[in-house]
Amino acid sequence: MKVLIHHIYEYQKGLRQLVLHTMSAEERELAEQKMKVQGISYYIQEVTERKINVFMGAKECVEVVKQIGNKRLCDYSPEEDFILGSMLGYDKRQQCERYLKKKKEQRINQLRIIA
Repeated sequence: MKVLIHHIYEYQKGLRQLVLHTMSAEERELAEQKMKVQGISYYIQEVTERKINVFMGAKECVEVVKQIGNKRLCDYSPEEDFILGSMLGYDKRQQCERYLKKKKEQRINQLRIIA
């Protein structure tokens, strides 16, 4: 919970516009309560029965994550993955490299399906 509180602090200080925090599903209610009290937009995705992903931050950023849909992060398209990484503030060059790698893997997998 300490890391979540630190993420809230970073958002409130303008260091981040969007935060992705993975935590125990048992702490979901407490996390939601903290974000509601602080007036922070959030979206929760279940990872497993025991873990959740909490996206929180600027309303517009959280809405983009909602529009992408409730799916596992590994199931994001290369474009969705790039958008999320950029919104989370990851290094842009590394995001570009990651995108190009994922697109190449996607093309190879499509060729396997056709063959």
